[in-house]
Amino acid sequence: MIVTTDKDTALTAANMVLFKILTLFQLLVAVEFSFFSPVTSSQWLSLALSSSVAKFNTRRSCDEAGTHFNNRQVQVCKRNVDVMNSVKFGATIAVQECQHQFRYRRWNCTTLQFEKSPVFGNSVNGGTREAAFVHSISSAGVAYAVTHSCSAGKLGRRCGCDQKNNGKMSKEGWKWAGCSDDIDFGIEFSRTFVDARERGRKGEDPSRISMNLHNNNAGRMAILKYMKIQCKCHGVSGSCKVKTCWRTLPNFRLVGDHIKEKFDGATEVELKQIGSRRVLLPRNPNFKPHTAVDLVYIDRSPDFCTPNLSTGSLGTQGRMCNRTSQAIDGCELMCCGRGYTTHQEARVERCECKFYWCCYVKCRECQRRVEVSICK
Repeated sequence: MIVTTDKDTALTAANMVLFKILTLFQLLVAVEFSFFSPVTSSQWLSLALSSSVAKFNTRRSCDEAGTHFNNRQVQVCKRNVDVMNSVKFGATIAVQECQHQFRYRRWNCTTLQFEKSPVFGNSVNGGTREAAFVHSISSAGVAYAVTHSCSAGKLGRRCGCDQKNNGKMSKEGWKWAGCSDDIDFGIEFSRTFVDARERGRKGEDPSRISMNLHNNNAGRMAILKYMKIQCKCHGVSGSCKVKTCWRTLPNFRLVGDHIKEKFDGATEVELKQIGSRRVLLPRNPNFKPHTAVDLVYIDRSPDFCTPNLSTGSLGTQGRMCNRTSQAIDGCELMCCGRGYTTHQEARVERCECKFYWCCYVKCRECQRRVEVSICK
């Protein structure tokens, strides 16, 4: 519950008008893509928002998802219908993680709620850093979700626990045992499904295809980097005379943090002919070559300050900002120098909560005033 003054009510009405304008703008973007743009490399991510494909049950579900997939992905889907619900979940956690990582930036992974539009609009249909992040986190999301489903026994005999090391001794003196998460299966399926989008784009910009394939792989490598070792002690009273260990998935937030860090240090590259191969190399020869776990991009990002159909930018007008911060979430940077308005809001929140035996929590309702700044 939020209690506001008359002035606040006027501001709220103005914000509603702005919201309608932005909604109309999103519709224009969606129409632009529905009629004039080809299926983009990240369009399968719209599964995270799709209402037309609530669940994959039969091969027909793959045909129904055809607006999200290219022909190669449809074929992968039909051969692996039982895995596709995990792919849908992978798309969901990728979108959620993107929005968490960029919540304080000008481009904040705003999704377009239209079936036939790329989930983030045109903002990632290019060779920018933002596109690099989306490809990386989405590829990681699929690998993560499929691996999790394997260990949970949701994919039947197709996969389960990774036991290839069971019975072996480590250099540290413990023994491999238990149910390790089969990350190799998850990574391989992610490569088969996600990369099929790029491998089916003949005649398109080879630099973009190489960039996307590289960033897809970097996302999968991020999961490998943070795989955990869990152990159990054996012996009298848990004396740990013998210790058995297995490998488990990390929290996906760690993966997102890592990929965001790689986004901040991404390398601008170009496709060059080296002997008989074409490889991505730093555009600036003074920069050291990127590694397999780094993100790369080929196009400079727009400033995302104002709405722009060609870049997919929704602008920052109407966005909340922090007037005391000097970082990117601060009003000076977030509002792109246009200025901002600040008003007070009275909010009623639960407070002074106490736990009573047994078993409920009782709270008071406290009112506090908060300062809210909005970009002009």
